[in-house]
Amino acid sequence: MNSKNIFWCGLIMAASGLISTPVALLVGIIYGLCFTHPYQLDAKKLSTLLLQASVVGLGFGMNLREIVQTGQKGFLYTAVSIGVTMLVGVSLGRLFKVDGKASLLISTGTAICGGSAIAAVGPVLHASEEEMTVSLGTIFVLNSIALLAFPAIGAAVHLTQPQFGLWSALAIHDTSSVVGATAKYGPVALFVGTTVKLARALWIVPVTIAVATIRKSQSTVKWPWFILLFCGAAALTTYAPSFLAVYARLNSLGKIGLTVTLYLIGSGISKPMLKQVGVRPLVLGGLLWVVVASLSLALVRIGAISIY
Repeated sequence: MNSKNIFWCGLIMAASGLISTPVALLVGIIYGLCFTHPYQLDAKKLSTLLLQASVVGLGFGMNLREIVQTGQKGFLYTAVSIGVTMLVGVSLGRLFKVDGKASLLISTGTAICGGSAIAAVGPVLHASEEEMTVSLGTIFVLNSIALLAFPAIGAAVHLTQPQFGLWSALAIHDTSSVVGATAKYGPVALFVGTTVKLARALWIVPVTIAVATIRKSQSTVKWPWFILLFCGAAALTTYAPSFLAVYARLNSLGKIGLTVTLYLIGSGISKPMLKQVGVRPLVLGGLLWVVVASLSLALVRIGAISIY
């Protein structure tokens, strides 16, 4: 069986609903490390679009009033953690002598929402293709580790579902991995994690504008429109309950889409990509992530930060 057939078998398995999001990611990683990806660029584009569509689908299973309430409570934690994370990340970048642009991109991806933040800030920084690849590769590798490790850590330290959702939203890079990890932990964790993470993702706009102003860049700032569509889906579920059966189906499709997304993301992690990323950016990203994850976990466990 050639690499194309194996890829399609994995894709069909992910879309079948028979495997969980962490398993789909793991299957994708194994494929990416063992075979040459026949659809590398197409899979990358599809995973971005599919993630956004899947997040909108998840909105059809949520209550808008609760989303607004949860988002407001998580605002302060988000603002403080973004500022601290970026400051620590840039400082560590200088310590490990990581290229300035790559260091800022990794810090931004860790602080806000992974690949989406890097994709938004990269053009403003006029980052090269190599700098973008190194930054995205670092975040994707750490994302994969987080999705597989966080549910086990949460269970080991006996986090409640709201605690785990909040911790995941604060400490996991990409929205896809936050949703995947929290969906495995439970429905309340999924709600809290998704809501706080999407509220966090809105910071892409002010942070990108700030970077553009400091760098005097004329690049266009991209608005994450899918977050507004997510809120629109939740509004329909909340205020137009006559179509609950339809909403339930769209929500189910969103969950399946997320599983496929994580398979596609995993399949993009290859040996050449890991080689290109190198050791120092991985050390920077890994150490910054450990600091953020450890500190936020400690604060969540003692109740210093809480949604409820």
